[in-house]
Amino acid sequence: MSDLYWLTDEQMERLRPFFPKSHGRPRVDNRRVLSAIIFVNRNALRWRDAPREYGPHKTLYNRWKCWSVMGIFIRMMDGLAAGQEEPQTIMIDPTCLKAHRTASNLRFKKGDPGRLIGRTKGGMNTKLYAITDQN
Repeated sequence: MSDLYWLTDEQMERLRPFFPKSHGRPRVDNRRVLSAIIFVNRNALRWRDAPREYGPHKTLYNRWKCWSVMGIFIRMMDGLAAGQEEPQTIMIDPTCLKAHRTASNLRFKKGDPGRLIGRTKGGMNTKLYAITDQN
């Protein structure tokens, strides 16, 4: 498959210090596993839907779970961001929230804008945005 995602040699060299050391048996190729984790998360796939070229889905999930618990991904992001003087990326995360039908019935107080919940075809909804950067 030509649409698979693979990390380059340069990217792997920058990430190599953040990977845990192997103890005992040699580990499965970290490039293949990390490329698969990025591919699965980017495409919102289930682990078992990962292409066979990345290896067994159980290995991918177990490595993702282990690295998440150990804080490997957080260390990667912090380490890569430390090389930059100014944050270059701002992330915006919109989330739709569903409100209970009684949420809009609450009384407004003087000078208070009240609950910012609107009526839509789907019921009472509102949208929350979170904007973050490195700090």
